[in-house]
Amino acid sequence: MALSSCKLNYPLFLLGCIDKKRRPNLSVTVQSNKNSGSGRAPTEYQKSNSLLKRANTVGIIGGVSVLSTLIFLEKLVWMSSRNGEESIPFVVCSDPSITRELSSQSHVSCHSFSSKNAEIELNADEIIENLRCKRKFLDQSGARCIVMPCHLSHAWYNEISEGCLLPFFHVGDCVASELREAELKPLEAGSEVRIGMLASSATLTAGFYQEKLQSQGFEVVLPDKATTDHILIPAIEALRRRDIEGAQNLLRVAIQILLMRAANIVILASDELQGLLPQNDPLQKKCIDPMDALARSIIKWAKHKAKVQKNI
Repeated sequence: MALSSCKLNYPLFLLGCIDKKRRPNLSVTVQSNKNSGSGRAPTEYQKSNSLLKRANTVGIIGGVSVLSTLIFLEKLVWMSSRNGEESIPFVVCSDPSITRELSSQSHVSCHSFSSKNAEIELNADEIIENLRCKRKFLDQSGARCIVMPCHLSHAWYNEISEGCLLPFFHVGDCVASELREAELKPLEAGSEVRIGMLASSATLTAGFYQEKLQSQGFEVVLPDKATTDHILIPAIEALRRRDIEGAQNLLRVAIQILLMRAANIVILASDELQGLLPQNDPLQKKCIDPMDALARSIIKWAKHKAKVQKNI
């Protein structure tokens, strides 16, 4: 597929870094619809931004919501610069048209939350083409690696990454790698280490987290139908009604159920569930955010690249 065939409606391209004094240095350019089919990066990026020439520039394909993408950027900036170091350089591509499409479908088949037979009712070909165009744009803009801080987008990771010559981080690999390095011990004799997982129906149906964890020898524990119907779905509904306390209490119950089934830790692979519990909540400490693992992996890669470039 030629890059010139890509159709991006009012995408947001953002470049940035942060200096050692933690003052943001961001430049934002919106490419108008008139030029959206050109497949070329705006002139401003090619001529005025030296970040694109650095060996550790990270290319970020925006997720289901702009907010979730910004939260990931905050993680990336804070984690990489909290010790007074310079933040890693990045370029972001976020397209509202694909954001709306993914967002509207991210809760498909909510009542089949734990069903492997539930279908992700999406126009997959159109979404894959759009995300692949973003990947190619980031490549042309000077990114030296690619990342998607979006659970649902990873359902098409293989198709999006096809032909990509850059390192393309997979969130499932990052989570599985961190858990393997943690050297967790089974809570029940004679069993494998169990990892609990709470996510949207679409993410669970895609199955990539389960596949990556199982390949590392972990047993994945998913919520049963009763937990889904009477706890998880009501928790999401309560959250949408802005009943935060009700949603928190239901989420606590769902986490406790998985822990009672001998799960060492619970993965919260859902933007809606993230940040719902207070940081000092004991159960929050039993959960992990996949996007944290993704950010840490990128930072480790970027700092290594920067060190290599400095020594050349």
